[in-house]
Amino acid sequence: QVQVVESGGGLVQPGGSLRLSCAASGSISRISDMGWYRQAPARREFVAAISWSDGSANYADSVQGRFTISRDNAKNTVYLQMNSPKPEDTAVYYCRLRILPGNYGYWGQGTQVTVSS
Repeated sequence: QVQVVESGGGLVQPGGSLRLSCAASGSISRISDMGWYRQAPARREFVAAISWSDGSANYADSVQGRFTISRDNAKNTVYLQMNSPKPEDTAVYYCRLRILPGNYGYWGQGTQVTVSS
């Protein structure tokens, strides 16, 4: 069994900051990468991902320079630091874990982020 649990969502003002966390646990052989996606209103889009082996990160153009993804290997946890969020960043944020072998994916239940004054 593998569990993926997000936390840290909530209401944030435009220009503020918020940090999301995602912890993976259970029968995990080796993590390939972890990432964040968001869904609003009808499609799920990529936000950011980080390689577990070397820490290299990728970002969607819409969040580049504002959001930062990081990891804690010892805790099997990934973070998303959201700086200067905009109303259009409002969405349910989902964490995805991929494990080796095979890059099989697991998803968390999602956490709501609302950017509003």
